Amino acid sequence: MEEILWLFGILLLIVVLAMPVLLLIALVSVSSLKRRVTALEAALAAQEPASASEAERPYGWMQPDAFEEPATQLPEAIPEAAPAVAAPPVDVTSAAPAPPPLPEPVRVSAAPVEPIPEPTPEPRRAPAAPSGPNFIERGIERVRQWFTSGNVPVKVGMLVLLAGVAALLKYASDQGWVSISAQMRLVAVSVAALAGLVFAWRKRESHRTFALALQGGSIGILLLTVFAAFKIYGFIDAVPAFLISVVLIAGLSVMAVLQESRTLAILGVLAGFMAPIWLSSNSGNHVGLFSYYALLNAGIFAIAWVRPWRILNLLGFAFTWGIGTLWGVLQYAPAKFNSTQPFLVLFFVFYLLLPLLYARKASTPGSARIDGCLLFGTPLIAFSLQAGLLQGERMPLALCALGVAVVYALLAKALIHKERLDVLARGYAILAVGFATLAVPLALSARVTASVFALEGAGLVWLGLMQERRLARWTGIGLQVLAGGALLVGAGNAYGDGTLGIANATFMGALLIALAGLATAWLYRGAGRLPVAIAAYGWGLLWWLGNLLRENDQHVAWSSRLHVVLLVFGVTGWLAAEVQRRAPALLLSLTTLGCLVVAFPLAFLQVDNYGQPFAGYGLWAWLVFAVLGIRSLLCLRAGSGVIVGLAQLAWWLLWPTVLSLLAWHIGERFTLAEGWVGLLLASPWLLLGLVSMRRWNWLAQPLGEAFDRYRLALQAAVFGVLGLWWLGSLASAGSAAPLPWIVLFNPLELAEVAVLVLVAMRVWQGRDGHAPPAQLVGMAVAALVLVTVMTLRAVHQWGGEPWSDRLLGTQLAQTSLTVVWSLLGVVGWVSGSRRGQWGLWLAGAILMGVVLAKLLLVDRGNLGDLLGIGAFIAYGLLCTLVGWLAPAPPRRAAATNNNEEVSA
Repeated sequence: MEEILWLFGILLLIVVLAMPVLLLIALVSVSSLKRRVTALEAALAAQEPASASEAERPYGWMQPDAFEEPATQLPEAIPEAAPAVAAPPVDVTSAAPAPPPLPEPVRVSAAPVEPIPEPTPEPRRAPAAPSGPNFIERGIERVRQWFTSGNVPVKVGMLVLLAGVAALLKYASDQGWVSISAQMRLVAVSVAALAGLVFAWRKRESHRTFALALQGGSIGILLLTVFAAFKIYGFIDAVPAFLISVVLIAGLSVMAVLQESRTLAILGVLAGFMAPIWLSSNSGNHVGLFSYYALLNAGIFAIAWVRPWRILNLLGFAFTWGIGTLWGVLQYAPAKFNSTQPFLVLFFVFYLLLPLLYARKASTPGSARIDGCLLFGTPLIAFSLQAGLLQGERMPLALCALGVAVVYALLAKALIHKERLDVLARGYAILAVGFATLAVPLALSARVTASVFALEGAGLVWLGLMQERRLARWTGIGLQVLAGGALLVGAGNAYGDGTLGIANATFMGALLIALAGLATAWLYRGAGRLPVAIAAYGWGLLWWLGNLLRENDQHVAWSSRLHVVLLVFGVTGWLAAEVQRRAPALLLSLTTLGCLVVAFPLAFLQVDNYGQPFAGYGLWAWLVFAVLGIRSLLCLRAGSGVIVGLAQLAWWLLWPTVLSLLAWHIGERFTLAEGWVGLLLASPWLLLGLVSMRRWNWLAQPLGEAFDRYRLALQAAVFGVLGLWWLGSLASAGSAAPLPWIVLFNPLELAEVAVLVLVAMRVWQGRDGHAPPAQLVGMAVAALVLVTVMTLRAVHQWGGEPWSDRLLGTQLAQTSLTVVWSLLGVVGWVSGSRRGQWGLWLAGAILMGVVLAKLLLVDRGNLGDLLGIGAFIAYGLLCTLVGWLAPAPPRRAAATNNNEEVSA
């Protein structure tokens, strides 16, 4: 209880003592805040510009109703306006302390008061424009507009009328309600439809919308009448019914062109392509079907000549190739090749020229609208159907691809100089190159679908970027992905099929996919869409490397596979650097850097598999890689940035690595002593380190001064490798066979000393002989460790002691270390004293102290034999010598000398 009372009393005392201090702090803080507020008000008042009218009226800035308030409620700013009010003069020399009286409130009633202008509100940002509708929304919108604009009742009425007439004819036939014969009923309906058609034609100018709807409905009724007469009642045969339908459809198309009615034209095309289906007699006459479709396509071509109605081209494209493909899948046989091939060529020609007719309507250079569906879809579908017709005959299909490439090349050459059609010309050029490339694998294999998809995908991406069509772009990307999947499935089945290397369909298909991906990346990069460009570049590079590595795995002997892999990466890095030189890009520089870095693990794999990097054709592979690497660095020197510097840094670190691996093989191959092997391993790095300090301009090429900032990084890497080698070499006995082993003058210890000398050169470089103390201590410790290891090696080589962990515990080794350390301590002690270097003297003294401790703790147990006794005697004699030569430590500072002189 007493402890609690004491604690409470102490707390109360602290509070009582702290209260005045806290109050003082609070008062000071409040005063500071008041001064800051006053300063801020003054600054704000100074920033407000006073108008001329305000200068004439002291209180003109106030609202009129402000003067109705008592004077005590006026703001403090009123005295600031007081100089404008007459006041008696004040005697400055007067000693009266009374201040002058406050001025009376002044009423200003006649002067107009200018209102304070209200701040203009900041304009609101216009909302971002919504993204455009997709094709489904556009289709729904067009259907809605068709039903809600124009003469809606006539449109709806015609549709209902067509359905009603069809139902009436069917029901009347089933029930037999009408006593009039079926022939008469059909004739009456036909006459009524013809009358409506004539009436609509005569009203085509005064009532255009009504007339067009009535014309379409009349033609539709006539077509239904023909259908009923043939299919339901059998009054006419198939040929007359078909001919009548053709005449009606042709008339409808002519009326559409004359009246510039796209709706009638669409109705005519739909009816034309559907007529053979609803008038089919199951005769299987494909020649008649394709002949009729040829006439229809000729009509579409004629309409396209005078009317740029893209929808007609698309309808013809869809029905022609769709029905043709369906027939080919269901009914084609090799016996029908001669009667089918001409129609395939004819349809290909039709839709080859339709994009040209559509594009020639452009009025300004480069503004031609390119129909990508027809431009790239036509060769895709036609060539696929051609492959089906040839039934796996590879050489004719290859010749066909070559012929198509020639056709597109001629078209590109003819249009390339026409500014209005330059976009179309480039599309033809892409197709020409693609089919020419495709002809090579087709001569060996018929697996072409994936390659065609990749080519069309790249073409659609190009077209979508040129014309800002999102659907075309993503369709092209999707086609390339599908092409990759299809080729992977096919390549798995074709693994090890005995085909030739490179000259096979799988390799060429993968190459086309890779080139399509890289082309896509190039196009997106040009359009400023970097994320997609990066993804496409990664896709293309993956296919490029994977394709080459797969060919290497299948068609190259095991003894040369790693050499070919090295060449693959060398060529890839070089190609990327060449493109980087013309069109700089970060990914290209990274590709070159990656290809140089990959050479490091490849060199180790070559040693693991073949014994050395230069085995077999390895020497030639590394020579070619060196040439390609030099050219790559020359291409990169025009650029800047970290990637270019890292590429050259990796280049200079690669070659000592390769040479060290070769040195290891030489030592193993010729059974060299470990001392020689160690010297060979360290020599390339010693040379690189020496050149980096003495002839840096040799290593700076080809970047030049831009590579100077990587000098420290290069030297750090070199000395890091040398440091690891140096530490590892300490565990080696350092045999110099077949030469006799001599301390210091043997290959391993010469290399170890060279490393320390190189480090010392780097430490003192540019320091005018003054190195940091920490680095000096580190080098001294390293030298002491090396001397210790050299002493142990001498014990092993000359004393016959085995090189093992037990060597350090032998009496000879301990005595030798005592003598050598003592000599080093004496040299440091005496030299430091004579030269006035207190640090060197201190190092010698510390070493002598360590030896003394060693004598007392270790060597004391060996006093019973000659070696232990010799160690004690040697240490005693050396200490005596030190006492004779340098009995006192050196003076540490010049100030000490001055003080001694003054005292003297």
